[in-house]
Amino acid sequence: MKRRTLAVLLTAAMAMGTMLAGCGDSAEDTSSANSSSDNTDTADSADEDLSGTITAAGSSALKPLADDAADAFAELYPDVAITIDAGGSGEGLKQVSEGTVDIGNSDVEASEKLDEAQAAELVDHQVCVVTMAPIVNPDVKEGGVENLTKDQLISIFTGETKNWSQVGGPDEDIVLVTRPTSSGTRATFQKYALDGAEEASNASMETDDSGVLLQNVKDTKGAIGYVALSYLVGDTGVETVAIDGVEPTLENTYNGTYPVWTFEHMYTKGEANEVTQAYLDYIMSDEYGEQMEELGYGVSSKMTVTEH
Repeated sequence: MKRRTLAVLLTAAMAMGTMLAGCGDSAEDTSSANSSSDNTDTADSADEDLSGTITAAGSSALKPLADDAADAFAELYPDVAITIDAGGSGEGLKQVSEGTVDIGNSDVEASEKLDEAQAAELVDHQVCVVTMAPIVNPDVKEGGVENLTKDQLISIFTGETKNWSQVGGPDEDIVLVTRPTSSGTRATFQKYALDGAEEASNASMETDDSGVLLQNVKDTKGAIGYVALSYLVGDTGVETVAIDGVEPTLENTYNGTYPVWTFEHMYTKGEANEVTQAYLDYIMSDEYGEQMEELGYGVSSKMTVTEH
């Protein structure tokens, strides 16, 4: 599991004058500490002498954003060291609840992974929207599978459909690349792509590291799995599949036609300390918003629907 400690010379801050504009507005949780952010330029309002450490763990779907924002934040504040682990939403929520990390990154609300008392101690910072896409080995799409109905997707992931020829593809066994039950990405995909049906497990290829999952799908003939769009920026060697004729894109997520998405959460135990809050504010600032989209994440304020 990749760990990173960021420390960048102060002179690199001069490069930040060209940062792209945008808005990573918080979703509608009035109890969230991110409500204190009015999406102004955090570089102007924050303390230039800010120093300290931030630790985070959890969602692998959110990790690319957390990493990228940490890089940019460290250019502004070279005396802040940030360490980010993945491990899955359940693990991130567990660690922030226990106080072993400052931020628990999660694809799901804390109440879905923790008991009521533990969840009540956490403050929800909804930082963006994440879209989950089914991905297949290129040979599957070349063999004719460009779209799956939701019923076909359910049948595949529950293990009922075992050969691609049953859904118009090549005569080839379907290989599931699955995630553990602690995964928030799995919970999101199960809820919105599989209508709550229980996903079959393939223990030999089970991982909550989205990078590993993507590589397994790329390397395995007949494979299918799912990842966040943030893992599909650039040439990845895998192919996405439409659901009921709708492609998994940010545009289709914004307009409400693609169903497999959720708000991404960064939880703190109680109110965030000064350093952690500055990092959270930066992620949701005008300064960082457009970069968020370039990484494959959705800006909350652009959603035409907020529930599904």
